[in-house]
Amino acid sequence: MPILALMDAIDARIIRALQRDGRLTNLELAEEVGLSPSPCLRRVRNLEAAGVIQGYTALVDQKACGYPITCLVRIRLANHSQENVQAFEKKIAETEAILDCYLMTGGADYELRIVARSLDDYEQLVRHTIQKLPGIASIETSFAYGVVKKSRILPVRVEKGA
Repeated sequence: MPILALMDAIDARIIRALQRDGRLTNLELAEEVGLSPSPCLRRVRNLEAAGVIQGYTALVDQKACGYPITCLVRIRLANHSQENVQAFEKKIAETEAILDCYLMTGGADYELRIVARSLDDYEQLVRHTIQKLPGIASIETSFAYGVVKKSRILPVRVEKGA
């Protein structure tokens, strides 16, 4: 049974509240969702154990950390052998500047979100890391010059009857 089917409206409120502010104390969270502290903590622990809540982290400003450039990179592989795909994905996972990597449908096999300190920094990453991977057919890069929306909050809805 999917985890969503086991969650109720209170679990959804807990998740929404913690997504907005992961530093809420249990007392603050309990007050916000309408529970006493003990059952609230039990629910949070259950959501953690079920893998719904995977961890807690600080959100940092990309530009303030010296990464003003966001690159969206589409990669198409020429060779889709298991060995080639595993080598590619391993190198991607090891590269800090690559924040996200999605396996895609359509013209590209992968889409990456990369941060860079400068265009030269990005060029070095492409030349010394990405292009050295075997089996790459093409690399296409777009540079984001603004952000309209960047949310880290997933919509949480509960199935009817839960």
